[in-house]
Amino acid sequence: MHPRRPYGVRRDGRSCLEPTTPVSPRAYLLDRFRTDAAALRQRAEFLRDGTPAAGPDTATSRRMADACDAVIAMLEAIPDADDASTMINPLTALIPMLEQRAAAASGTPPVRAVYAGAATRIREIADAESRHEQSHGAKPDMELEDEDDDE
Repeated sequence: MHPRRPYGVRRDGRSCLEPTTPVSPRAYLLDRFRTDAAALRQRAEFLRDGTPAAGPDTATSRRMADACDAVIAMLEAIPDADDASTMINPLTALIPMLEQRAAAASGTPPVRAVYAGAATRIREIADAESRHEQSHGAKPDMELEDEDDDE
């Protein structure tokens, strides 16, 4: 079981950054971007069928959903771990790639926002994890004494 973290899944099944049912950071992000991709595809279908709605058009909604899928693929490449703190380094390693994709999508601000938002969520999780470790008195890594120091 994952230790309680300030992110999780609410009783209604939606992801959030609040104390709720604890999930791993990776699972939280996967759920969030899968939910976003599904909602964007559903929006695109409604728009295609003629249902008016404010916001991005059909093509942009699909491109945003595709960007969510790209984020999901990056996250799925990272194996899940039982200890949430071990997930932070692999997740934060994605930030430069997400920022590159955001820069490449600068001509389409909504698509850029998907990648920039993913980088922001990862930073928020890393900050929350750091605060959790500090508040629970995490012990710093101990250096092992080398028995061969006498040489």
